[in-house]
Amino acid sequence: MPEETLFETEQRMDRTGVADYLRSLADSLDGDGPVTLRAGDSSISLDPPAEVEFEVKAEREGPADGDGELSIEVELEWPENAPRDGTDDSLSIE
Repeated sequence: MPEETLFETEQRMDRTGVADYLRSLADSLDGDGPVTLRAGDSSISLDPPAEVEFEVKAEREGPADGDGELSIEVELEWPENAPRDGTDDSLSIE
């Protein structure tokens, strides 16, 4: 299936700034309305259903015998025309 990037931004931030951004994202997800991502003049609003596929991945990229780059990736995925109703199951991250 082909992939189309609808919105992308990358910037250097301190850990506190990242945490603040993730809290704002969490607050948006906790509400009933859409989630709006905005950077400069670009923005997109998405309306995730009550239940989504949630993925957290830790990766290391680079040579096996040298310094690489570490990352934490967080992804939410759902079918584009998913129904808005669903369960109220709790999700926790430890």
